[in-house]
Amino acid sequence: MSFLTIDQDRCKRDGICVAECPLGLIEIKGEDAFPSPIGPAQELCITCGHCVAVCPHGALSLTSMKSDNCAPFRNNMLPGPEQLELYLKSRRSIRVYKDKPVPRAELTQVIDWAGYAPSGHNAQPVHWLVIEDTAEVRRLTQMVADWMDFMLKDNPAMAKAYHMDLVKMAWERGQDRILRGAPHLIIAHAPKDYPPALPACTIAVTYLELAAYALGLGACWAGYFNAAATFFPPLISALDLPAGHGSFGSMMIGYPKFTYHRIPFRNTPRIMWR
Repeated sequence: MSFLTIDQDRCKRDGICVAECPLGLIEIKGEDAFPSPIGPAQELCITCGHCVAVCPHGALSLTSMKSDNCAPFRNNMLPGPEQLELYLKSRRSIRVYKDKPVPRAELTQVIDWAGYAPSGHNAQPVHWLVIEDTAEVRRLTQMVADWMDFMLKDNPAMAKAYHMDLVKMAWERGQDRILRGAPHLIIAHAPKDYPPALPACTIAVTYLELAAYALGLGACWAGYFNAAATFFPPLISALDLPAGHGSFGSMMIGYPKFTYHRIPFRNTPRIMWR
């Protein structure tokens, strides 16, 4: 039985699936023929679902992706240009959080939405670690502060270039400029030997940040934490990621303490046209 099936009562043989398959794995052999997979299609298919999603008649299904089980595309729900402009321009990196935990269901939802981020060959290599316990977030923050101590002694020029001296001084005064008192931390990790791991995680965490805003949550990239999670053995050990995995993106997340009222300026885009 083929991994790709065609409902011949629905299929109009319009060739849209043939044109849309990224790897060219579908063909129509004759004028009266229905779409069918080419010889090695089952081995080459990346299960991206383009063929299932693009068929206007719901005629095509994969073994792992039945057309009738896929949610319909509701164009009337999409934001228009003005709404999207406001959404993207009004998003802020949140660094002051309410002392209030986010329900697990909401954290799960933003991660689910982030799972729709594109990845090369639809490999979907991103895994997630959620530090849900706020006390554990604080313990890990202390480990980042310890890493900064090490960096200030071992590589002071680099440490000061990244203002670690100021961040560490603030930490000693009880001010958290590492994870900003965020109640939770979400880490994207993937196999370190997979070449596209970094861009895949970066794109997924960007999706996560935008998804958080839609749910009224605030998020901010945790750059100091992710650097320490890459280079500081005690923190790497504490995270206990699967063997061979590395942290490729970390996001603070929680409820924003304050509301923003205006959109600040940004630099005019620097564009070259050729």
